[in-house]
Amino acid sequence: MTLDEQTTVVPNRRIASVDALRGLVVFAMIYVNDIAGVSREIVPAWMRHFRGPDGMTFVDLVFPAFVFVVGMSVPLALGARLGRGEPAWKCLVHVVIRTLSLLFIGVIMVNGRPDSDRMGWSGALWSTLMFLSAMLAFSSLRWPRKGESSPDRERTVRRITVGLRVLGLASLVVLAFAYRGRDGHRIITLSPFSIHTEWYGILGLIGWAYLVASIVSVVFRDHRTALLGCFVLLLCLYPADRTGAFRGFWLARIVGIGGTLGSLGAIAVGGALLASVLRAPDVTTVGARAKSVLLFVAGCSVGAWLLDGLYGINKNSATPSWCLWACAITASLWLLFHLLADVRPQSAPAKLCAPLTAAGANVLLAYLISEMLPSVLNLLGLGGWYWRLAEPGLAHAMARSIGCAILILAATAGLNRIGFRLKL
Repeated sequence: MTLDEQTTVVPNRRIASVDALRGLVVFAMIYVNDIAGVSREIVPAWMRHFRGPDGMTFVDLVFPAFVFVVGMSVPLALGARLGRGEPAWKCLVHVVIRTLSLLFIGVIMVNGRPDSDRMGWSGALWSTLMFLSAMLAFSSLRWPRKGESSPDRERTVRRITVGLRVLGLASLVVLAFAYRGRDGHRIITLSPFSIHTEWYGILGLIGWAYLVASIVSVVFRDHRTALLGCFVLLLCLYPADRTGAFRGFWLARIVGIGGTLGSLGAIAVGGALLASVLRAPDVTTVGARAKSVLLFVAGCSVGAWLLDGLYGINKNSATPSWCLWACAITASLWLLFHLLADVRPQSAPAKLCAPLTAAGANVLLAYLISEMLPSVLNLLGLGGWYWRLAEPGLAHAMARSIGCAILILAATAGLNRIGFRLKL
């Protein structure tokens, strides 16, 4: 196939390249989170988050890459809803509910494991139940075997899904009230009402970025010029915030406007912009898509280089240069997967991508399982054994973390195959 030939990517269904990129990102996320618990004497600095004001390692790319692929998913998912004739306001209600759910779960997670003595029962059990409840809250069941479904079965599956989501959210509320920290603090207090958190956690930050990308996508749909304009304007929020433009603004007391809404929102909108290329009726050939992506990569790279001198590259501060490098690198990876998995879906390279594609269909579930794993191991009395696997040296630590990621993704793919998925 030449670069001028048309591909057959369908915009409103799952796309192999997007799922493969998701699979790669969640594999890397599980790996780096697992190996982060190993002694610094064993794991070299380049396998950890960069320590310093200006710089990054591949580890610092994992989180923004996850946000970027979340942004890619937004126009594909919301586009399908809008394409079925669903009103924009209804789509936004769905987005707000999902955002609040992510924020709530993120706040619960960031408080860490409770103190068993103060709470009166196992903190490891509390953590395990919390993650299981989060999975139920985002569950989306489907009839596992094609050709055997029926309207009655579909209605039954929808009712069960709603019941599981309600059960999951209710359980999360109960667990939040049951929580007692080591210093005696609670997650939620009623008199006076307060929610204890220092930040929103990883899922909470993803929730804010998802909200920004969803609003932009509903308002501007697939208008690429408008999406690009929003991408640039969101990046401008960072220097505006640094110069005090939002000082005293009520929203700044709830969320970081420059770093969270601006920088992370820009990354998600960058992903939405890239996904809009797949939906564009005037960009249907491989060459046209590759040209659009390469221009995006070049623009982000030049912008990252020009802005480096102002704020440097820093993940914790979510500087514009860090955002732009993350967008450029992730977009390049997607283009590679697009050429491998979408252009020739029956080719040998596409088949090699199949495991990542299968894993990428259920990334939120994979992430929650990975976060739940330490609690489950401690509950079973295997925590010490698991961590000792990495003690002999770097090779053992890497083997443990790679094996952990493979097993979790395999379990996730298996659950997806039998019809249990999580989705935003």
